Amino acid sequence: MTSKEDTLTNIDRIIHEPARLSIMAHLYVVESADFLFLIRQTGLTSGNLSSHLSKLEAAGYVEIKKEFVDKKPHTMLSLTDKGRNAFKEYVQSMKHVLDELPE
Repeated sequence: MTSKEDTLTNIDRIIHEPARLSIMAHLYVVESADFLFLIRQTGLTSGNLSSHLSKLEAAGYVEIKKEFVDKKPHTMLSLTDKGRNAFKEYVQSMKHVLDELPE
C-alpha cells in the first residue's frame, strides 16, 4: 500500500463529510461564532447544522455554549483544542494526498 492510499484510509471521516468540513473550516479561522453566523456561512438549515454540530461535539471537536441574551436563546460555537488539532492534521493529510497526484 502506498503512503497516499494509507493517508486516504486514515483520513478523519468525521471532518471529511462536506458539511462538517465547512463548519470546521469556518470555526478554524475565528475564535468563536454564533449559530446564525454559521447558518449564513454554510448555507445549511438550522436542523442540518444542529445535527452536524452534535456529531462534532460528540467527537470532542466543537464546544457549544447555550445562553439567553435579552430572553432569546443564543448559541456560541468554537473549536476545542482537540478539534483545532484534528483540523490541522486533516488539512495536512489532504495536502499530502493532493501533492502526490500526477500532473
